[in-house]
Amino acid sequence: MPTRSRDQTQDLRLLGAGRLPSVEDGPGAHLLESFPNCFPGRPYIISIAFPEFTSLCPVTGQPDTGAVCVEYVPDARCVESKSFKLYMFAFRNHQSFMETIVNTVLEDLTRVLAPCWCRVRGLFAPRGGVRMHVFAEEFKTMPKKQDALVREAVSAWKAEPYPHRV
Repeated sequence: MPTRSRDQTQDLRLLGAGRLPSVEDGPGAHLLESFPNCFPGRPYIISIAFPEFTSLCPVTGQPDTGAVCVEYVPDARCVESKSFKLYMFAFRNHQSFMETIVNTVLEDLTRVLAPCWCRVRGLFAPRGGVRMHVFAEEFKTMPKKQDALVREAVSAWKAEPYPHRV
């Protein structure tokens, strides 16, 4: 008989439901699900890479491709990975500038998770001879001691060599 962790999954709707939410309206925070963080007192980094990101240019309608990487220090909630994948798929037929996409992802994750820190990196493939990388990040207002611990963890994370972060 398998053992079970203390993860709380009773509120997750997408995982194992057998059907996907409609993404015709495009990306939105409503597509993201979260679950309680079992270690809220410990500042640790969660990194999620979506290396096959696609969207459409809002002017030409041409496809934009690249990798979108999210790094965050959770507070009370963590993003459920399948819902994150479905959220990212919702950009496929969505027309938006790369700068808007990165900032929208940051805003949606911040709205759903209220993380201690979150950074979104859009590493877009060259189009027309131009390579575009867009970075956006946000720190939550926290008590001084917690803020110092989170900033220390983030600084150590950022100091690591890039290969582990797509």
